[in-house]
Amino acid sequence: MTKKKRILSGMRPTGPLHLGNYHGALANWIKMQDQYDCFFFIADWHALTSNYEETGSIKSYSREMMIDWLSVGLSPEKSTLFVQSAIKEHAELFLYLSMITPVPWLERNPTYKDQVLQLNNKDLSTFGFLGYPVLQAADIIMYKANGVPVGIDQVPHVEITREIARRFNHLYGRIFPEPDAILTKTPKILGLDRRKMSKSYDNAIFLSDSPDAVAKKTSRMITDPKRARKNDPGNPAVCNVFEFHKLYSPEAIGSEIDQSCRQALIGCVECKKIMAENLVKALQPFQEKRGYYLDNPKQVDEIIFAGIENARKIARQTLKQVRDAIHI
Repeated sequence: MTKKKRILSGMRPTGPLHLGNYHGALANWIKMQDQYDCFFFIADWHALTSNYEETGSIKSYSREMMIDWLSVGLSPEKSTLFVQSAIKEHAELFLYLSMITPVPWLERNPTYKDQVLQLNNKDLSTFGFLGYPVLQAADIIMYKANGVPVGIDQVPHVEITREIARRFNHLYGRIFPEPDAILTKTPKILGLDRRKMSKSYDNAIFLSDSPDAVAKKTSRMITDPKRARKNDPGNPAVCNVFEFHKLYSPEAIGSEIDQSCRQALIGCVECKKIMAENLVKALQPFQEKRGYYLDNPKQVDEIIFAGIENARKIARQTLKQVRDAIHI
């Protein structure tokens, strides 16, 4: 029997999960569970890199994230689900890797440059922020992952990990595989204002939003900017609401909406209401399962504990090999 290849990925617990998180990562993770040996972790140490002044909610966000993961279909029977900070071996491997990682590798990281510009209201001139790709490399190679599921914009992260693994192997002997970036297709889904869906932009629809919250948020969504009146023909190709119809409305309804919009037979208000109703229906199974786990906190504790134990076992084995290799 062919051994499954191992993949690893994580998310930072910076708030409730939204539709962008689901379509951008979780939906693909769920599919991968049957194809790969999957390790998914809550990256609470990574949350500190940009939120080191606001740490009060990290623990509660971490638990909420695990519940959201379980509610959408990540399975503890198929995947190892764990919390990064519970595996102290990550910090030790990060230390060793930081000793051999050239600073220019980190300074040329495009995400580093972009976030310094975008988050100019925060002081990101810290060693932790500059060095987060090294911690990320430790997270990945600790489990000897063969691949990391990412979007195209995250490929440079994986390339830095490959370079660090390659350098370690050159200096101390081959221990780590060089993980591949596994490019995943994600549907086009933007926030209410057509920017990237993000908690910080206040433009997100959360997996836990009530039907009333979904209705209020969708009523704010930007549609075809050239359609000023109901009797103006619209263009669904440039309408953010129609992108949601593609995901959440039955194909027949989507086709009807498309034609009605182009012929000015339906207004944007009615179009948004139809989409919101279908979105609420799609979220209902997630929210019912979420309610189950909220009502059964002991079961959540057991799942988290089991995931940590499995991850820790592998991390200790890897770290023993690393210490032996560098004679520590």
